[in-house]
Amino acid sequence: MLLNLPLVLETRRNHALEHATLHVLAGKYRNQTMAGHSNPSGFFLLGDFRTEDVNSAAAEALARLKAGESGLAIHPGCGTNLAAAALLPATFAWAPLRAAKSTRWRLLLIPFALAFALFGYFLSQPLGPWLQRHITTEADLGDMQIADVVFVRKGVHRVVTR
Repeated sequence: MLLNLPLVLETRRNHALEHATLHVLAGKYRNQTMAGHSNPSGFFLLGDFRTEDVNSAAAEALARLKAGESGLAIHPGCGTNLAAAALLPATFAWAPLRAAKSTRWRLLLIPFALAFALFGYFLSQPLGPWLQRHITTEADLGDMQIADVVFVRKGVHRVVTR
């Protein structure tokens, strides 16, 4: 399956570890703006963290995911949620407008398009976490290890995995 190709699977696992690390860091850095970006060799963390805290949070996150806390792989601030919350309503709103044969009909269908968009928004709320759980993250980390935690520059750390 496509989701289990080596580079894709490694990215999904790193995405899960990134989310779990952000959950752990959120416990220490309350009200801190933070973000991450995963790829096959690890992930970047954006936020004003101490390197020691990133190192211990990543190690704790790895241990907790390997112990079965798969819920840590799902994060409310994930771009997957944002994409679902934007694309589904836009697609639903586009459908009735696309069906109209003239500009006059399009104008008359705007209330329906707005209602469809609202319906799409409500559908997107459980869709984002579902997509994370089944498509964009993989909580089963296999034999993943943290190879290094590198301070890149102020506000940026790189967690390297293997």
